[in-house]
Amino acid sequence: MPDQTQSSGGTDGAGTVPSADVAPPRGAAPPAGGVTGAPAAVRVEGLWKRFGEQIAVAGIDLELPAGRFIGLVGPNGAGKTTTLSMVTGLLRPDMGRIEVGGHDVWRDPVEVKSRIGVLPEGLRLFERLSGRELLAYNGRLRGLPGAEVDKRATQLLDVLDLAGAQHKLVVDYSTGMRKKIGLATALLHNPEVLFLDEPFEGVDPVSAQTIRGVLERYTRSGATVVFSSHVMELVESLCDWVAVMAAGRIRAHGTLAEVRGDAASLQDAFLELVGAGGRYATEDSLDWLGGAR
Repeated sequence: MPDQTQSSGGTDGAGTVPSADVAPPRGAAPPAGGVTGAPAAVRVEGLWKRFGEQIAVAGIDLELPAGRFIGLVGPNGAGKTTTLSMVTGLLRPDMGRIEVGGHDVWRDPVEVKSRIGVLPEGLRLFERLSGRELLAYNGRLRGLPGAEVDKRATQLLDVLDLAGAQHKLVVDYSTGMRKKIGLATALLHNPEVLFLDEPFEGVDPVSAQTIRGVLERYTRSGATVVFSSHVMELVESLCDWVAVMAAGRIRAHGTLAEVRGDAASLQDAFLELVGAGGRYATEDSLDWLGGAR
């Protein structure tokens, strides 16, 4: 069986609060005090987030090892994007503590942001800049010398097959090109940890293979990649460490082999962990579908 983690407190299937004592009070500040344990790329303790009566993240504790290709997987609405947004400092938690590289995300935000790269869902870019201008702008915001920015930009544009479009405005980029230029901006300052939210969503196979090659090279250098996805085949082919999330909680975490357990595939283990094993059409269901019209 995989290493399973279930936080206290509960929600119903829709994630709403069934009783007043389930979730922390609204507006509660993250608790003081450190998070103990061995060094890790990311350490999360007692993380909660709610939107009105909807609990998005329900008190998770998680430690992500450094130097690994890590998949945060779960069905739609599991809380993956909300979790990554809090871990990267884009969204303040209601309660909990987050450390990246041993630094508190909310107490030492400048230090943390210098160590991470982020490719968020619903990527926003400065669309009236060209691809090269976007990289130059981001590099200088990061405090990199101009000559170093130009060198790294040239290499990233070449490796990501964007050299031919480097002087084209980002507003005219395709979805795949946007993902690639977004990845380039996230990698430009050579971060210790790279966070990617559905990086292959809407990307054509050629662009996906290019992105995959860059990420594999990046992790071989000792850096850490954390990416969210609900495509189990992709996670199984890329990741060596996985955390499974459902209804705002971590259901299992560990190496790919540990989470997969005795199941034939990560997909089968995932369906069992999130309680979706019986959600499929049988002979008696949808009997009207595909019949004579």
